[in-house]
Amino acid sequence: MNDPLKALLDAGVLNTNRFPDNSRYHSTEVTTLEPEGQEPITYLKRRFVPSPKRFAIIQEHTVVEGDRVDNIAAQYLGDPELYWRLCDANSVMRPDDLIETAGTKVAITLPENVPGESDE
Repeated sequence: MNDPLKALLDAGVLNTNRFPDNSRYHSTEVTTLEPEGQEPITYLKRRFVPSPKRFAIIQEHTVVEGDRVDNIAAQYLGDPELYWRLCDANSVMRPDDLIETAGTKVAITLPENVPGESDE
């Protein structure tokens, strides 16, 4: 039996990404484990935090008491849900690590692998 939907999915014609463009998981591959005699298990492949060397710094933000990572992302990146880009650029896994200590410098960067002035 021919399944036209399966054919489109297999050909990569349809976007099957379940994450919005501003999600850190948007480009993370989704795969399926098919154990014999069991239901298939769909999961995300592992995502590694990129090296800070892959980011061009455009400015810094000095943390003050009461700062929130989502507010910093909204201020500098225009979208509070892009807080994860700040985490990646500053090599932190937990967002609160960025704002834990007043006076900490948070690198505000271009997206990963976008060259800046000093990188050209």
